[in-house]
Amino acid sequence: MTERRFNPEHMKKLDNPERRKLLPPHKLLELLEIQDNDILIDLGAGTGYFTIPAASLTRNKVYALDVEPQMLQYLGKRVKEQKLDNVELIEGAIERIPLAGQIADHVIASFVLHEVEPLEKGLQEMGRVLKPGGKVLCIEWEKKQTVQGPPLHHRIQSNELAKAFDENGLLVEKLTYPSDQHYLMVARKTT
Repeated sequence: MTERRFNPEHMKKLDNPERRKLLPPHKLLELLEIQDNDILIDLGAGTGYFTIPAASLTRNKVYALDVEPQMLQYLGKRVKEQKLDNVELIEGAIERIPLAGQIADHVIASFVLHEVEPLEKGLQEMGRVLKPGGKVLCIEWEKKQTVQGPPLHHRIQSNELAKAFDENGLLVEKLTYPSDQHYLMVARKTT
């Protein structure tokens, strides 16, 4: 695990009532306009904060990718408990997503891009796995000092990430700030 990667010992922080109130997963997933037959990839799926609600919005596959086996093991138990048969767990890094190109209608990248090294490689991989016209839902920490979240030097300024998206064929259609600590982007693959 690199010093940028989330420590799975802190997984309880990923799914708590305060976060659900600020960033309600079902409401945020509405921004992707998920259809019944869409395929999704949740990058850095963690505890399944978005994976599990996304699986209820499509009959097709939801790929839950995480680099940390401990997170996937925990998510696997949750998927089994909820009897979800359309979630596939995949161990892998965002910089080398182990899936075919142009497979996904939507990609979710929630609080994970600040861990990607190099960022450009991760964005290229997101573009590679997305179908033309596919959408990305991205939530990140604004580059400012806060009590919670990753170190300041790991964070990506919202305007810098929007520029990097654009440079990698992902047109930002929406940029909002659900709090003074976070930003949310919805982007579409343009090619």
